[in-house]
Amino acid sequence: MLKQLAGQTAIYGVGTIVPRFLNYLLFPYLTRLMTTGEYGVVTDLYALIPFALVVLTMGLETGYFRFAGQAATERERKEVFETTWGAVSLFALLFFAAALLFTPALARIMDYAEHPSYIRLTAAIIALDAATAIPFARLRQQGRAKRFVALRLLSVAVNLALTVFFYSALPALASRGADAGMYDPAFGAGYVLVANLLGSAVVWVGLYPSCHGARPRIRPKLLRAVMLYSLPLLISGIAGTANEFIDRQLIKYLVPEGAMAELGVYGAITKIAVVMMLFYQMYRLAAEPFFLSNFKKSDFVEMNAAALKYYVMASMLIFLGIALFRDVFALIVGRSFREGIFILPVVLGANVLTGVWLNLSFWYKREERTSLAIVVTGAGLAAIVAFGFWLIPLWGYYGAAWARLASETVMVAVSWWLNRSCYPTPYDWRRIGEYVAVALAVFAACEAVTAFDGNKLITYAFNIVLFAAYAVYLVRRERIDVGAMLRAALKRK
Repeated sequence: MLKQLAGQTAIYGVGTIVPRFLNYLLFPYLTRLMTTGEYGVVTDLYALIPFALVVLTMGLETGYFRFAGQAATERERKEVFETTWGAVSLFALLFFAAALLFTPALARIMDYAEHPSYIRLTAAIIALDAATAIPFARLRQQGRAKRFVALRLLSVAVNLALTVFFYSALPALASRGADAGMYDPAFGAGYVLVANLLGSAVVWVGLYPSCHGARPRIRPKLLRAVMLYSLPLLISGIAGTANEFIDRQLIKYLVPEGAMAELGVYGAITKIAVVMMLFYQMYRLAAEPFFLSNFKKSDFVEMNAAALKYYVMASMLIFLGIALFRDVFALIVGRSFREGIFILPVVLGANVLTGVWLNLSFWYKREERTSLAIVVTGAGLAAIVAFGFWLIPLWGYYGAAWARLASETVMVAVSWWLNRSCYPTPYDWRRIGEYVAVALAVFAACEAVTAFDGNKLITYAFNIVLFAAYAVYLVRRERIDVGAMLRAALKRK
């Protein structure tokens, strides 16, 4: 069954990596066209979007997986889909109407009084993405990965093409006097939002045929049952997503001077860690519906324990692969953003821990004790606020990175304690700790050599040797038959 999870992770990996990679191409492109302050605006607004989506989806994605998985007939599954989709769509529409009504006030509060259109565009993106969340969840639940991937690719392709048009082709046309009225340099980050909005709209239209005649239709009794299950996930999701964006907001309001420039640098450097987050996302997309299926408890705990160990192994390889060669990865961003590359190992460490506590959360979602999620994410939110108020005024965006790491550490610790107390799972903590300790020792050794000898050729050669040695150590320690894995992959093709 773990092979099934690995296979699903690989499928969603393609569906996640390719669109994200295409979207990632915008990142070095924009950091070479924008100032750090302008990119700070993009970082600020895009940090708020996931938070708003968590509020609007109300934890109903996970609720849909659970109730659709328990449904006895296709008709019941369709009713679960229509009800959850209807509820999210209704709240998305109400949210967009409220954002339009209160745009002037929101623009003043968020320091965008000169650009109220940013608020309207961001609200429209959020509403469309929320309206497509449950249909995308249905594709995952049905195992329709190809359709899922195709629509994600379509969205990113539209977004990428339009962004390049707005920031390269349109200014060129305006400079020649053609379509000069369409281009306004003062609109700045607004063109990023317009491109994203059109990409989201295309996906919304493309998803509808996949619903096969289903319509958003709320059945109050069913919605109450799903909401009772999902409400704790909503509250925990708000706290959890706040953990991911509040560091940006604390930089914006706690750094005394040049806050938007620091926010731009911080946002750019955290983007470099995208490989780690891609792995986390592809694992989550596959693991969430997988572990919430109706496995026996003995099967669940065995698979969950093994999955965490292999997740940590892969994560530490990615950590070393990026952290040891961060000077090379720094070339991705514009020159004015590279000053912050030293925070990258801290950001990567936080991203590793995100996946650890995700794995530790599956048991209480399975057992419908979702209120415990509030305890975990609430502790993380308290930690990031406390450490943020302490460290960000002292260290700026470096303090924000450490506050994020502290938050993820607290969530892992609380998750571990809850699991041990309420649902003991035979995680091989000794082996997991060994893999983490050896990886950190490799990192420390490489850092020491870099500090001792500034010769790039020598330090990179040393880093490559130790990285390869760590990979071999993992393979031998777990007795992994790499040849068999490669043959199976080639045979599958």
